[in-house]
Amino acid sequence: MVQAISQFMSFHEFLDWKPETGRYELHDGVIVEMQPTGPHEQVVGLLNRKLNVLIDQEDLNIFIPNTALVRPLGTDTGYKPDVLMIDKTALAQESLWEQESVITLGSSIRLVVEVTSTNWPDDYARKFEDYEAMGIAEYWIVDYRGLGGRRYIGTPKQPTITICQLMNGVYKTQLFHREAALISPSFPNLNLTAAQLFDAGA
Repeated sequence: MVQAISQFMSFHEFLDWKPETGRYELHDGVIVEMQPTGPHEQVVGLLNRKLNVLIDQEDLNIFIPNTALVRPLGTDTGYKPDVLMIDKTALAQESLWEQESVITLGSSIRLVVEVTSTNWPDDYARKFEDYEAMGIAEYWIVDYRGLGGRRYIGTPKQPTITICQLMNGVYKTQLFHREAALISPSFPNLNLTAAQLFDAGA
């Protein structure tokens, strides 16, 4: 569930304003309060667990932060992805990381995941375009309730995971349903099916 707060802010004003509790994003200067449901959090929890196990098993120089924001450069926008996998070696290039835990370079991000809710148009359109423009190599849209428009998830509508891989600056998408094993271009050894994520939110 999402609620807009009618008060325009610059990105830096948003950082100063942002409360310690609650989850907020900034969309073109408009504050958006994110109010995730319990099932949404169950899906995010399973994703975090599976990806952290993979990081540990393969001894990857990657971590998943709790509160980091992603800011497309030059915008009054800041996203708080449901899952964000950051390359530790890239942080030296991030000008806002030390003080604000903000990521501005797509090259710092190995994977970004949005778990859809009633604000699904943001995940399929706004964030898709911004993450693509930033050059983030891999983006997942986990639509565990099949809320997205038919142009995105097909007909009949059903729970769908869309994995977007950046190729020549453009996202190439692949859809996964029910028992299909997810194919991650960045993490080929990830052992996870679409059904596991859908069932986590049931």
